[in-house]
Amino acid sequence: MGIASNPRPIRVVLVDDSAYLRLVYRRALEREADLEVVGEARDGLEALEVVQRTNPDVLTLDVEMPRLDGLETLRRLMAARPRPVIMVSSLTTEGAMVTVRALELGAVDFVPKPDPRIADALDDMLRQLVTKLRIAALARIQGKNASCRPTAVLPRSRPPLPGTRSARTLVVIGCSTGGPRALTEVVPRLDPALPAAYVLVQHMPAGFTRSLAERLDQLAPLPVKEAEEDDPLAPGQALVAPGDRHLIVGPRSVALSQAPRLHGVRPAVDVTLQSAAAAHGARTVAVILTGMGSDGAEGAAAVRAAGGRVIAEDAATCVVDGMPRVIRERGLADLVLPLDRIADGIARLVREG
Repeated sequence: MGIASNPRPIRVVLVDDSAYLRLVYRRALEREADLEVVGEARDGLEALEVVQRTNPDVLTLDVEMPRLDGLETLRRLMAARPRPVIMVSSLTTEGAMVTVRALELGAVDFVPKPDPRIADALDDMLRQLVTKLRIAALARIQGKNASCRPTAVLPRSRPPLPGTRSARTLVVIGCSTGGPRALTEVVPRLDPALPAAYVLVQHMPAGFTRSLAERLDQLAPLPVKEAEEDDPLAPGQALVAPGDRHLIVGPRSVALSQAPRLHGVRPAVDVTLQSAAAAHGARTVAVILTGMGSDGAEGAAAVRAAGGRVIAEDAATCVVDGMPRVIRERGLADLVLPLDRIADGIARLVREG
């Protein structure tokens, strides 16, 4: 799915308590003909006023700000004037967890603040920012009246894990833009009693996938952890592919790889699905959720060719209908379901197994 051209520039508001960073962002965006900075704000309260006055298409939003921080600003924005938001996150563990919460609350994506110890880190961050602003402008934002919001499922006491040594079915869930919020809708609804192991592949850099796994572990009725080398594929458990590593599935465990990026990303859904098809064949269920691009399509084709099954998210609930759209258009989907029915679809295919 390419980034469609807009008939007018994408209107952006920059929100950061650093005047220097706002200037850096503004100069970078002013070099792009399709991006227009229409306002700036130093904190969350000012941001809400600027949004009301300028009605931008997209915001960048710093996490740490005086008076009103990024998370509370995001909550108020999504309740009153929902629109795409790109978070600007610190590289700390705390920053990563706050970023995951922001994505769960409705932020489309994030860019990490540049590490001053790394040459060209700022230039790389600005390139990411420009690209993600363009993608965010295409996003379908679900505000307080949306029909499908992150589930309010509360953490439950976990039942004993199935006694079998290996899972009968492997479920691989792949997603990109909008994925963290989608995963907080799907994973808490998964049935831990099913004889299935789960692998989650979310396009996300190193340092953030552990926080994502920890957040999902808090919400879900089954254990969720960031994958490590040789972790077993155990029934009733979920592994999250770590940032900057491809996750390769074997018959009973997983391996991690720093092979070249695929589709410009690592981890890539295709890498995991193709290995799953080879190792598990017809006992594989592929699930493709919201995201830009076509990652997952070749892997889903491999799963189908091996006798496995494929679920694609319905366009109506996708933040960005790119990856699932390719699955649907290629005729690879056995089921096309809205986000709140994905877990039921997984259960159905596992039981049919």
